[in-house]
Amino acid sequence: MIRILIIDDHPLVSDGVATMVKDLDYLQVIGASKSGKEAMDFLDANNPEIILLDISLPDIDGLELCSQIRKTNKTVKIIGLTSTNEAGIITQFLARGGNGYLLKNMEREELILAIDEVMSDKIFLSKAANQKILEQYNTVSDALKSTPVLTRREKEIIHLLYEGLTGPQIAERLFLSPYTVETHRKNLLQKLNVSSTQLMLRYAKDNKLI
Repeated sequence: MIRILIIDDHPLVSDGVATMVKDLDYLQVIGASKSGKEAMDFLDANNPEIILLDISLPDIDGLELCSQIRKTNKTVKIIGLTSTNEAGIITQFLARGGNGYLLKNMEREELILAIDEVMSDKIFLSKAANQKILEQYNTVSDALKSTPVLTRREKEIIHLLYEGLTGPQIAERLFLSPYTVETHRKNLLQKLNVSSTQLMLRYAKDNKLI
């Protein structure tokens, strides 16, 4: 029996996945968490083989949560389950320990195939996600080795940081919460493998990201 944890703040998604797998006797949804904290608490007491993880959660960025889970659990398979289809997000999810990437408009057959593939220690990308990667790279492996790809939002934020705006000013300019801007800034530091905003801007300029 393959035990599945769903991390998504929309009950319809969890219910939909549960319905897709309910007639398969080797798959079982054992939990559904609506936030990162709920998920980590659940994982303290349970041991799923598969995690279906939304990228957008109310209390933590899904990429960061993927990193946190991977630090404490090296064997669980983590599949992104999201509406976001951007090369930068896909490559970062895989770089942080993700094993697969699905979009929420998936068909049942694609979900089952993704689970089977990652349980066989393969990387699985949905057709749409794979196409997005191939628009910029020859292979997924090339994408992971290359200079990090920034999302549209990350590019906006790094450009505004380069112009000298503060986090609250960027939040006001982009109609975001200060928490969201700070989350993006921290993700950029990790994505570019630097320890300060100054080094991040220098790296971005040297690599023509700004």
